[in-house]
Amino acid sequence: MILMAVLLVCGVLPKEGAAQERVRVLVWPFEIFAQRDLGYLKTRIPEVIENHLREEGAVIIEPAQSLESAKTPSPERVREVGIENRADYVILGSLTWVGKKFSLDARMIDPYGTEPVRTFYVEGDSIENLPSIVRDLTRDFALRLFKRERVVEVRIEGNDRIEDDAVRGIIDTAPGETYTPKSLSDDIKAIYNMGYFDDIRVEAEDRRGGKSVIFHVREKPTIRNIIILGNRVFDDEEIRENLSIATGAIVNVFAIQNNIQRIETLYKEKNYHNVEVTYDLQSQENNQADLVFTVDEGEKVRVEEISFKGNDAYTDKRLKKLMNTSERGFWSWLTSAGDLDREDLEQDIGKIGAFYHNTGYIDARVSDPIIEYKAEDIFITIKVEEGLRYEVGKVDIESVEDELIRPEAEMMRIIGIDEEAYYNQERVRNDVLALTDIYGNVGYANAKILPKREKSEDGQSVDITYSIEKGDPVYIEKILITGNIKTRDKVIRRQLKVLEQDLFRGGDLKRSIRNLYRLDYFEDVQVNTLPGSAGDQKVLKIDVTEKPTGTFSFGGGYSSVENLFAMAAISQRNLFGRGQILQLKAEVGGTTSRYTLSFTEPWLFDMPLSAGFDFYNWERDYNTYDKESQGGGVRFGYPVFDYTRIYLAYSYDIGDITNIDYDEASSLVKQMEGENVTSSIATTLRYDSRDRVFNPTEGSDHSISVEYAGLGGDIAFTKYLGELGQYVPLFWGTVGFLHGKAGYVADTEDGLLPDYERFYLGGINSMRGFDWRDISAYDENGDKIGGNKFLQFNLEYLIPLIREAGIVGVLFYDTGNVYNDDDSMDLSNLRESAGFGFRWYSPMGPIRIENGYILDPEADESSSGKWEFTMGGAF
Repeated sequence: MILMAVLLVCGVLPKEGAAQERVRVLVWPFEIFAQRDLGYLKTRIPEVIENHLREEGAVIIEPAQSLESAKTPSPERVREVGIENRADYVILGSLTWVGKKFSLDARMIDPYGTEPVRTFYVEGDSIENLPSIVRDLTRDFALRLFKRERVVEVRIEGNDRIEDDAVRGIIDTAPGETYTPKSLSDDIKAIYNMGYFDDIRVEAEDRRGGKSVIFHVREKPTIRNIIILGNRVFDDEEIRENLSIATGAIVNVFAIQNNIQRIETLYKEKNYHNVEVTYDLQSQENNQADLVFTVDEGEKVRVEEISFKGNDAYTDKRLKKLMNTSERGFWSWLTSAGDLDREDLEQDIGKIGAFYHNTGYIDARVSDPIIEYKAEDIFITIKVEEGLRYEVGKVDIESVEDELIRPEAEMMRIIGIDEEAYYNQERVRNDVLALTDIYGNVGYANAKILPKREKSEDGQSVDITYSIEKGDPVYIEKILITGNIKTRDKVIRRQLKVLEQDLFRGGDLKRSIRNLYRLDYFEDVQVNTLPGSAGDQKVLKIDVTEKPTGTFSFGGGYSSVENLFAMAAISQRNLFGRGQILQLKAEVGGTTSRYTLSFTEPWLFDMPLSAGFDFYNWERDYNTYDKESQGGGVRFGYPVFDYTRIYLAYSYDIGDITNIDYDEASSLVKQMEGENVTSSIATTLRYDSRDRVFNPTEGSDHSISVEYAGLGGDIAFTKYLGELGQYVPLFWGTVGFLHGKAGYVADTEDGLLPDYERFYLGGINSMRGFDWRDISAYDENGDKIGGNKFLQFNLEYLIPLIREAGIVGVLFYDTGNVYNDDDSMDLSNLRESAGFGFRWYSPMGPIRIENGYILDPEADESSSGKWEFTMGGAF
């Protein structure tokens, strides 16, 4: 189309090319009149003029001998030189510079006298403008030399959607410019490259003072609809999501071809390698068109055969078991067997190579697979060069610089390759990591551990020496914290075990990351080390991604005592970004209502001393009495060992016992009628090494506590509680959780042990499947009064179902019982339940839905299962 338009241009315009080539021009040096030294311009100005005239098509004459420019030559001298050099025209002139302004005066002389002398004059006001002024002067020369005309008008016709200015903005032809066929040809190409037109023509008409140029254009149609035919594997929407063109776009053949490739690639990723896509444009009204893609899907191509060449040590069957890629089978239409995924196949090659390297074949090489497509079948051939198999010979360790940082015997105990019969690349890699950690933990972060291998002469064994170059100690020059929009820097820094200007210790850094995750303020913590100002300096950059720390949680359940009950709490675990905790909690049921306000400052006076207070109002309708109490307390905590804190708390409670049922209540309850004051102090020692507060995968949570009531008031008792919890990472990302809890409480001679301080079990947080507080000891009237001691054991198996979403399945087994004063803690009569559930550690907080079955139901208990749930929400 462009070629046709160019030919058309050449057809409508005068043939000037030949005339242009015959014009021979000699440019005389210019005279310079200026107060400052501008002598260099006498030859520079002619050079610029000559270059521009060459571009216009003139032949520039180099004079046979140098020309004198000390003064203006006579007309006879100019004509004489012009004739001697066979020039058609001679150009000469002068530059006059006065103050800040300059002028150029020039003459164009015909040496043969057939044309009159033509004079030219231009002026300017700055040396920076001189090049453009000279170019304008040269354009005037060209108009006379080549008998050219000016463009007096430019029109754009035939365009509807595309504005005139859009076209004018990309062409050179404009009113006042020289009319040349070359410029028009370039303009046609520029308009076509806009991509909006499929036909462009140009016409030139004579007008008074020059030429009128008209560009006739025909716009490409726009896409009205995109229609897809023949597709079964993917629906229309799935294909459209992969297209880069949309309705309303201008038809572009190159874009259409690109989108055909996109569709075919989409199919080939699903192993439809014989797919063919064609297109058709169906014209519509208003210069629109429907774009129709027709898909010939073909049959799905599957892997028919995977074969190996060069494998002697292991059979094809053994090597295929290492691969995710598999051959087609009877059930391939239902499963993914036989599907070819290039990324999976690439990983398979790596797995096979690693398998050989981990079983003694040090030199084994696995080539890139050869993939052949034949009709509806794929054949994969994998070539293997096994080499020799090497046993593990002598294993040693050496330090390049000086002595090892630990005794050699101790270091050798860390190395595991000597336990292998044959060379194992993975075991060697693990040894390198273990040794690197040892050096990194004492500040040698740049330590290099190089495993040297020396093969025996008989080719049957390999000696391995771990060569250690510890380098210089590395110090932390600076710690940069980024990503924390809400959380203050000091809240993060006080969790770090690494300090600026201190040694860079890998173990302390890992512990710091663990501490930050345990705060549960961040979704992700990324640590990068950057070069410092010197070789022994590192900059530690900690980038955190914050998550909501304010939660609105609610939960509920059903029990024979409470019927329906609900709980709601609003809390902020990172108040004002200071790490403070504020919570308001409400629990309402058929017989209970409780409201609690609590506050915790984890670092009082910027020390690792936690402090907090609690206030509550609690109303409870028991079977034989009602209790309303108000109270509060203060608490403190301080770290004493690694992962271990000790807590001290004081609480004060005023409980009012009313509405006693004298026919059913026990003597203990009757003694408590009216107000009862409890003043107690408690201490707790807790060890918590969990990697996360929610959804932990490893670590322990153990505690032991003692509470003494009797610092004044009416209530007096001593309560002991012990709790053990252990998370154990298992296979395939699953986690086991072992939990045990026990308690004992006894009254003292100075006061009473109330019913509400005794022990009960049952519900989602103790014995699932049982009603809340359903497991209890009984008084002489058969009423539940809790127990003075209890045992509880829980076993859970946590299975990640959708790891990215934080959805976990759980299988559990619970056992335990409550005992009274005279009962022995007989393990043979523990109550039992088991069940399953789901937990979602969502962005809104943890959500639990669990179903428990009583394994040893009594007469009034059901074994059909009991669902319970708790939920949370974030703000």
